[in-house]
Amino acid sequence: MAWVGLAFDAVGVVVIAGGALFAAARLLGSASTAGQLNMRRFRQDFGGAIVLGLEFLVAGDIIRTVVVAPTLQNVAVLAVIVLIRTVLSMALQVEIEGRWPWQRLGSGSDDTQ
Repeated sequence: MAWVGLAFDAVGVVVIAGGALFAAARLLGSASTAGQLNMRRFRQDFGGAIVLGLEFLVAGDIIRTVVVAPTLQNVAVLAVIVLIRTVLSMALQVEIEGRWPWQRLGSGSDDTQ
């Protein structure tokens, strides 16, 4: 199971790195159009890759901690790591979509973007 956890970590890193390359290539490919719109799309692409990569990294941490070494100290460290990554994911989600994850479009939020 330790290998499965490491595999999830590897996938998370590949997703983040691949997302960065994809976002950069898309930005460079559309450099001739409006710069502000391109930069927003780059941030959305790259932010989405980071959020998805963080999900894989959290899954890898959970697998390694709970299945491989389920000590109270490891579970406490896992809780802190998951909390930090959850806050990061939520902050990135707000940055990408311009609203909190639990807000629906048209529910009083600024959905004109």
